[in-house]
Amino acid sequence: MSTLIALVLGVVQGLTEFLPVSSSAHVRIVGALLGSGDDPGARFTAIIQLGTEAAVVLYFFKDILRIIVSWWGSLFGRVPRNDPDARMGWLIIIGSLPIVILGVIFQSTIETHLRSMWIVAGSLIFFGLILGYADMIGSRTKKLSDLTFTHGVLYGLAQALALIPGVSRSGGTISMGLFLGYRRSAATRYAFLLAIPAVVGSGGYELYKVLQHPCAPGDAGCLPEVFSLGETALAAVVAFGVGLFVIRWLMNYLNRGSFAPFVIYRIALGCVLLIWQIAVAVA
Repeated sequence: MSTLIALVLGVVQGLTEFLPVSSSAHVRIVGALLGSGDDPGARFTAIIQLGTEAAVVLYFFKDILRIIVSWWGSLFGRVPRNDPDARMGWLIIIGSLPIVILGVIFQSTIETHLRSMWIVAGSLIFFGLILGYADMIGSRTKKLSDLTFTHGVLYGLAQALALIPGVSRSGGTISMGLFLGYRRSAATRYAFLLAIPAVVGSGGYELYKVLQHPCAPGDAGCLPEVFSLGETALAAVVAFGVGLFVIRWLMNYLNRGSFAPFVIYRIALGCVLLIWQIAVAVA
């Protein structure tokens, strides 16, 4: 049964990672529903995100390779420091710092208290409204070539909010991009590229801990108590396949559509979750 649940959670991760609806919130909610109230854990969530991040790397492989080569060349003077791809490399590094620093400082809180269903519900609603407002007032005129280092830091701070389940990594960074006046597709593209170091670092670190340091009974977010390593790997592979399809769909959709459907969905899901929690509390 746990294998089937891991499979379902892999599908959920793949479907929601790139949409501004919070994959961590959905994995938390669906995991609780399928597991009789159990939380799959922050560790499980971080590791299966490696699957969806592999989908990002594959989809943007040419862009990523070009950015890495240009950035590396700029370090030794072979590529001008103002080269657009070299600048993008620095922007991704700078934008990744906030989530890395805050993730390390608040790791314990993130893995325990912030996974409360009340926080997830509130985050879904509040940041859904933020996304809707940003999409409504944003000028949507700037391209990625207009990205500045100041904007890169602001993007990074917005991404750091995704440490709270329910905020959404893509939702937070896309909202910031819209507030700053970037086109929907440009804001989304940078959000995906910016997520790579943070997700790979977080998931890789959690995987290292699982392999090197078995959990003691009762540890919060302890992977072996919920899913085996094989089941987690299965969920990651499924998330990769589903996520690749979703990226392609979303990038095409943003050429003509708005974020309004996602805003409505977030608010509706948050309200249902609040009602559920109230019903459980009074039962």
